[in-house]
Amino acid sequence: MGEAAVLEIKGLRVQIDDKEILKGVDLTVRQGERHVLMGANGSGKSTLAYSLLGHPSYEVTGGSVTFDGHDVLALEPNERAQLGLFLAFQYPQEIPGVTVANFLRQAVGSLRGEQPSLREFSGTLMARLKQLDMNPEFARRYLNEGFSGGERKRCEMLQLLCLEPRLAILDETDSGLDVQMRQLVAEVVLSQHEQTGFLVVTHYEDVVRQMEPDFVHIMVDGKIEMTGGLELAERLSAEKSWAWVGQEA
Repeated sequence: MGEAAVLEIKGLRVQIDDKEILKGVDLTVRQGERHVLMGANGSGKSTLAYSLLGHPSYEVTGGSVTFDGHDVLALEPNERAQLGLFLAFQYPQEIPGVTVANFLRQAVGSLRGEQPSLREFSGTLMARLKQLDMNPEFARRYLNEGFSGGERKRCEMLQLLCLEPRLAILDETDSGLDVQMRQLVAEVVLSQHEQTGFLVVTHYEDVVRQMEPDFVHIMVDGKIEMTGGLELAERLSAEKSWAWVGQEA
């Protein structure tokens, strides 16, 4: 295995409809590290996630983003994915007519530059389904069509396990899930931590604890105001308020 890939964000400024949301974000995430991003609603957490993957609604007005030495902002979303970046959306879209298995095989082929053999891919897919305690019949269903909230999240985790990205951005992928499903998300993160770096946006202190993060960041008004360890998430849970964030050295 070569040198770990590094996502480096410097002074990132992003606006939507002429309204500035990110106001100079600085963050470094290395392959194999687990970072958690927390903050009040509207602080810019999801804007950061979507901007990193190139969502067209988000206009970058300043700063830089590099990954493994490449200028991320100069690349199309599919090119960013080919570098090894992965984004799990909070509200994934339905794709009628495309089965989960076919979607994943095409995605793996796109990242590799060649399609995996059906036998190879099927073996990998069945192993990942078993890991997530999912019925093999799930692979034959159309992507996200008629899925419950829990099924959508399991499907996202299945994608992550099959694609094996070098860095994964999980945007509130635990939103609306029960305790058991949040535990599953944390288990997937822990199982992949050696080869994958994680930037996880979450509101749940129990999820943060389960993921055993290397770093916890708190975002306020478009900037990362505090960085520390698990103690930051624990204090947020105890205080039940964001008022103290950024007020202390």
